[in-house]
Amino acid sequence: MPELSPSLSLQQLIGQPVVLDVTSPYVYLGTLAEVDHKYLILTDADVHDLRDTKTTRELYVLDSKRHGISANRDRVLVSRGEVVSLSALADVVE
Repeated sequence: MPELSPSLSLQQLIGQPVVLDVTSPYVYLGTLAEVDHKYLILTDADVHDLRDTKTTRELYVLDSKRHGISANRDRVLVSRGEVVSLSALADVVE
């Protein structure tokens, strides 16, 4: 299968802090480093299991925007098939 080029919108987000909402009870925050046909690759990433806290996804993301991303991974590959939405952290509305 040939590798698909990232769309212009994804290319514009490379190097920027982003939020990935996924189908599981996790949220991913980090710098979008690379994109290929299978993965979104984040660096300086926070992989957060929402079952570990009483906060909502929205409040957790908002706190990360206000106080910075608390990285717990140097690099993480997130399957594109699991991603429900991707946005720049700067686009999170307060």
